[in-house]
Amino acid sequence: MRSTSADALTRRSRRAHRRAQRRVGIVAAAATFSLIAVAGVTALPTSEAEASTSSFGDITLASFSTTVEPTPVVSLSGTDEISTAVRTALADADAALEASVEVSSQVEASGLDLGDAETDIDTDALEDAAERLTASLDLPAPLLPGIAEQVSDAVSAVEKRVDAVRTDLEAAQKAEAERLAAEAEAQRIAEEEAAAAAAAAEAAEAATSTGSSSASAAPSRPAGVYTPAGDAQSIAYGMLGGYGWGDDQFGCLVELWNKESGWNSQAYNASSGAYGIPQALPGSKMASAGADWETNAATQISWGLGYIAGRYGSPCGAWQHSQSVGWY
Repeated sequence: MRSTSADALTRRSRRAHRRAQRRVGIVAAAATFSLIAVAGVTALPTSEAEASTSSFGDITLASFSTTVEPTPVVSLSGTDEISTAVRTALADADAALEASVEVSSQVEASGLDLGDAETDIDTDALEDAAERLTASLDLPAPLLPGIAEQVSDAVSAVEKRVDAVRTDLEAAQKAEAERLAAEAEAQRIAEEEAAAAAAAAEAAEAATSTGSSSASAAPSRPAGVYTPAGDAQSIAYGMLGGYGWGDDQFGCLVELWNKESGWNSQAYNASSGAYGIPQALPGSKMASAGADWETNAATQISWGLGYIAGRYGSPCGAWQHSQSVGWY
């Protein structure tokens, strides 16, 4: 990345400060300075007429005087066209130099790689033109418009570079924000999948430790709660204890997977690609719970319960979300 160093920025700021101080002094002096040239020529004698005798006869010499108009100068507070143009040019020069220092500081502070973008802002021509104009304020006003125009041209060049660097910086900042957001999203997904896989593994281990009898028959439970219908629901009911869930969660699970797949281990959604009892998307995610995920209801249920635990905390949490937005 090419960028203005801290030393260069400091040096430029000091030059601008010294230039501003020098300019204030010169402009203040020019404001109080007025060039008035009055030339008076008087012929003697001063009387109305004095006769002189020569070989040509009487000659009368009359007194007379003449005045030369003052040469106009630029005034700090003047409202004439030239004073206004000079004052505007110097103010624009200061603003452009300050903007160049500001954007260069922002690039340096960002620490971003702007790629092949040129981030240096050359202000030497502007500084030289502004100093020439400042040093010329005591010249006759008609001589200054050309110098002021040079300053204005240099201001336009610096402003164009400042805009280009600022555009490149904003593009780099946007790209960096998008990169960080993508990394955060990828990390979130990875954490959720890891939590679901861990929960599925724990549930599978708990189901194995209870023996085959717990997988084929549901334990006794209070009246009024859901009764497992079919082997798949019985397997799911037997796994609830491994997550610390009670019978109240089983009813939510039944409703949830009734909606998703009707508890069919080979249910396939052609539009989305979701598969199995829990409608994993894609179905291959369930391989983390077992290689037989395509045909084994217990493997699918184990993965599905782990997913629910990791993402929603409980079957009722997943069911509530599904009712709210239509999926879980």
